[in-house]
Amino acid sequence: MDADKAQITEVLVRYATGIDSKNWSLFRSCWADEVDLDYGELGTFTDPDALTELFAQIHNPMGPTYHRLSNFVIDVNGETATARTYVHAVLMVTPDDNAPWVDVVGHYDDELVRGPGGWRIRRRATNTPRMITGGGPAS
Repeated sequence: MDADKAQITEVLVRYATGIDSKNWSLFRSCWADEVDLDYGELGTFTDPDALTELFAQIHNPMGPTYHRLSNFVIDVNGETATARTYVHAVLMVTPDDNAPWVDVVGHYDDELVRGPGGWRIRRRATNTPRMITGGGPAS
């Protein structure tokens, strides 16, 4: 894997790690300052700080979450790149209770830009064809 593709993969893994560790500065470090993000039913976002605050608000009350990324298909073209990444996320809705859970499968279509701080995501389209819940309400 060439250096650019390795660095882009690291950004995408950092995104998942930021969510799962509830490290919101790590999560925020994945985004360019100007973004165009489509998270489907969750909404669209142009402010990465607002997205970070929303993700913190949603995930902080939860128990463990596991965002697994795979099948990284990355195309670098100078200072920009595209990436399609499969995602499988399992979220335990309630701390210390593994009964209520959410299981999501899909993929991200991203556009990244190289800046002074390295590669960052500036555009994302989220496709989640399957989301199932179990064990109780996923609120």
